Amino acid sequence: MNKNKTIWDELDKPRSNCGVVGIYGSEEAAKLVYLSLYSLQHRGQESAGAASFDGKKFHRHVGMGLVADVFNDESIFDKLPGSMAIGHNRYSTTGTTLIINAQPLLAKSKNGLIAISHNGNLVNARRVRHNLENEGAIFQTTSDTEVIMHLLARSQADNMLDRLREVFTILKGAYSLTILTDEAIYGLRDPKGFRPLCIGKKGKTLIFVSETCAIDLLEGQYVREVEAGEIVVFDKNGISSHKLGAPQERTACIFEHVYFSRPDSKVFDENVDRARRKLGKNLALEKPCEADIVISVPDSSNTAAIGYSRRSNIKFELGFIRNHYIGRTFIQPGQKLRDFNVRVKFNVVKGVINGRRVVVVEDSIVRGTTLRQLTRMLRKAGAREVHIRVTSPPITSPCFYGMDFPTREELIANEMSTQKICEYLGADSLEYLSTEGLLKSVPHDRGGYCTACFTGEYPILPEKIKNKNDLED
Repeated sequence: MNKNKTIWDELDKPRSNCGVVGIYGSEEAAKLVYLSLYSLQHRGQESAGAASFDGKKFHRHVGMGLVADVFNDESIFDKLPGSMAIGHNRYSTTGTTLIINAQPLLAKSKNGLIAISHNGNLVNARRVRHNLENEGAIFQTTSDTEVIMHLLARSQADNMLDRLREVFTILKGAYSLTILTDEAIYGLRDPKGFRPLCIGKKGKTLIFVSETCAIDLLEGQYVREVEAGEIVVFDKNGISSHKLGAPQERTACIFEHVYFSRPDSKVFDENVDRARRKLGKNLALEKPCEADIVISVPDSSNTAAIGYSRRSNIKFELGFIRNHYIGRTFIQPGQKLRDFNVRVKFNVVKGVINGRRVVVVEDSIVRGTTLRQLTRMLRKAGAREVHIRVTSPPITSPCFYGMDFPTREELIANEMSTQKICEYLGADSLEYLSTEGLLKSVPHDRGGYCTACFTGEYPILPEKIKNKNDLED
């Protein structure tokens, strides 16, 4: 196994996009960034970092691995002084797994130093990058975030707000950003609001975070979400709001509610726990099942399984126990053991499973490899029947907005019918929540949702160019 991978990386789960943080007005800004990144660890486990400004100089610390790996010494915070700081957890949805791609990125231009943390994917970044390279630009990373840096540096606008507006008339796609300058921290979301970003306060300290669980850890108060197409500025004058561009129809990523976000968070101004319970309840209404117990695949489907249990009146039990303590350098035994990666992550509670008809509630199926192995483990533990219920529709299309879904050919639901997938998994039945049931589970008073990975209907069409550099990622 690659030493930079966890067992979880080997399993069949969609990898999250990234987590971003911004802290303004605290003498311990970098430490607050670090704590926030800890609570956003689920959004990125490949690299982490922070950048700060102390009134005179910028400082930056990044590294590969988990937050605890990167910030592994108290003395690191002595090198990140200042009352303003931003941070980032990363998964490489765009760009390769290299330290040069770790964020925040920090660069100097005629307008001064600037640091950027980015969550999302820009659908035309490759074309813009190609054009910039033809004009002589030199890139040091393979991340689309550096494209933003180059365009900001080239802008002739008089101030940062106008430079941001200019840059994002050129760039299209999904982005929630925190940007650090020598005067302020900027938080902004793309006009369609694909990725979450919210505002919090703790006394006089102002907070940007991807999810509210980070605000809770800091014992702050949730203020509101950054609106789609809004630029929010933290500076010496407090908080100010500005429009990025003309209003557009919101298409927030519904997968944040299905899987990505923590259940104790609020994203898109809705409690994730509430949405997941509704997903489970609607799944029970649409796809009932005669069974003795309902179990989840921990941890992401726990809440939805409770919702399914309550609506179906089938008892919820803990059928799988998840091992949370697997290190990044876990060494497999020399002998090839079938299903080893899954079994080291999960264990079956045999006394709960033996002799029972089991409903397994899962949030999504990408390739199906893990669920197939879990079904095999349930059979071996004595399950009489195994019925799988999924709280999202079949994933048939890749994502271009920040989810690390594989190509269309690698998605099992694109290659097989539901019945064929059921046979592959070794289950007695398999049912998915409908797209209609999915959308009924989330509020619509603040706008709509992107369901492209289920429907193939893309809010912004991705650009494709015929160039060898396009194949790099």
